[in-house]
Amino acid sequence: MSEEKILIIDDESGIRSSLKGILEDEGYIVKTTESGERELNMVRSENFDLVFLDIWLPELNGIDVLEKIKQIEENVQVVMITGHGSVEAAVESTKLGAFNFLEKPLSLEKVVLTAKNALKQKNLEEENILLREKIRSQIQLIGQCPAIKKIKEQIKTAAPTTGRVLIQGENGTGKELVARLIHQKSQRKNKRFIQINAAAIP
Repeated sequence: MSEEKILIIDDESGIRSSLKGILEDEGYIVKTTESGERELNMVRSENFDLVFLDIWLPELNGIDVLEKIKQIEENVQVVMITGHGSVEAAVESTKLGAFNFLEKPLSLEKVVLTAKNALKQKNLEEENILLREKIRSQIQLIGQCPAIKKIKEQIKTAAPTTGRVLIQGENGTGKELVARLIHQKSQRKNKRFIQINAAAIP
């Protein structure tokens, strides 16, 4: 039985009821609400894995709610639903981190498939974060001698900047380790570290 939690926010009771029924049949824990403000309080207090969010709501509109959800919990997956879809709304939702955009009338099969894919994406992102943390914990500069302390200070100074850094040293002295530590402490730490062997480029 799945332990994954889904929140449905829609001002139409029929939509809430049908989505709740079909998703509970798939084994998910499902809660519903019709208010954007109330949903934000629920997101703060409970750990939802997925949110189905209507764009047109009586108080806050869905785009604003999506933006606030991502500020509260970046890793929750959000699927936007609407009866009046537009390319602009879909693009805006995607830019703000929505996983998908479904138009009413909803196909229940498509809802179930979208839920499975969104939750799979969430699990992959969480695994990726754990692997990154594991790798980061293994990259350390060990030692307390003056030279090591000086390098640590230089890394601390260089990492937050956007400037280019030249690392020099003999083979085996740890240039790549220093480069990885700079990347790890930089504003781009969540981006990919790309290692290029310049000597191998024709």
